[in-house]
Amino acid sequence: MSTAVASPATLSGRTGHVVAAIREHAAAIDEAASFPIDSLQALRNSGLMGLLVPARYGGLGGDLHDLVAVAVELAGACLSTAMIWAMHCQQVAGIVAFGSPTLRERVLRQVAHGEVYIASVTTERGKGGHLLTADQAMDNFHVRRDAPIVTGGEYADGFLITMRDLPEAPPNAVSLVYAPRSALALQSNGSWNPMGMRGTHSVGLVLEGDIEPDAIVGPPGDFKTVAVTTFAPVGHIAWAACWLGAARGALRDVLRLLRSPADRGSLAPDSELLRHRVARVRMELDVMAALLARCLTDAADTERIEDIPVQLRLNALKVYVAEHSLQVVDTLIEVVGLRHGYLRDSPLRLERVFRDLRSASLNYANDRLLAANGGLALLDQGVNLAL
Repeated sequence: MSTAVASPATLSGRTGHVVAAIREHAAAIDEAASFPIDSLQALRNSGLMGLLVPARYGGLGGDLHDLVAVAVELAGACLSTAMIWAMHCQQVAGIVAFGSPTLRERVLRQVAHGEVYIASVTTERGKGGHLLTADQAMDNFHVRRDAPIVTGGEYADGFLITMRDLPEAPPNAVSLVYAPRSALALQSNGSWNPMGMRGTHSVGLVLEGDIEPDAIVGPPGDFKTVAVTTFAPVGHIAWAACWLGAARGALRDVLRLLRSPADRGSLAPDSELLRHRVARVRMELDVMAALLARCLTDAADTERIEDIPVQLRLNALKVYVAEHSLQVVDTLIEVVGLRHGYLRDSPLRLERVFRDLRSASLNYANDRLLAANGGLALLDQGVNLAL
């Protein structure tokens, strides 16, 4: 992707304004398991919905480094809102890289102006979240999709949907198609009352309607190319940035408490056990950040993105950060104890962040990625590391 048009200072200013807005609503959307409408509006108004949209379409022309910088900050305030935004950016990246010229012109300008929030529809009743297959087929540009989970789907302005390319096509002949909300009939299925990530409002949807012939994103029947080169790398990097940002925000809050004699109560910063725990937390954050930085370098090298060592690292990024961001917050709860870490009404909000991060390993299951990486690792007999 291109170097950002917006300066770092300008991007930081946009982000800081949004962070203040979404932090104000985070507790309420978690309590009610409601979609963060006001927080999304702040993102629309900020221009950040078009962060990855090239400048020629009115966007900020940002790259994956910008995406990570913003995601880390947003997630420190509200992980649900950050993930909604990050997944939207993943969809935008797919259209930027693989959309037809007319689709880009039609959709990306709307995205840049904050008019279109795009949701992802890759799950399917009966097959779950397996990304590279589809049971339901597109027929003469008519789509019907029964998806058990669509993050923010009831509030989306457009959708990227994976469909079997033709009724006679095999399940792995998958096309990615864009459908505006206005072209679809939507039926909501089920409710949303989860442990964490309550603001994502990831209910089931049945979507049906007709799409434009130019709305196929990437080669017909070859979503795998889109997934391997863009969708999966951007998704893993964006998710990892959000999870890292939530864990980093938790440490920031704990350090603020430990440095405030008026608030810390019985906590003792000079305790050897406390210092060991804080040291391990900081070490894990640095390791996660280092792996994320390496994967940003990998993703920028488009000629090598499909190489086995690169794919191993990108999958490992998702798995490692999903596991260790949760462990970081768990350790921080031990650091500050029952009063500051476990109670729901604690101003540290560690309990909410812990619940949110528990979903990370389930969001495209770690077990599935570990199975894939096991197969790839067997092929990489030279054990080629990023040294």
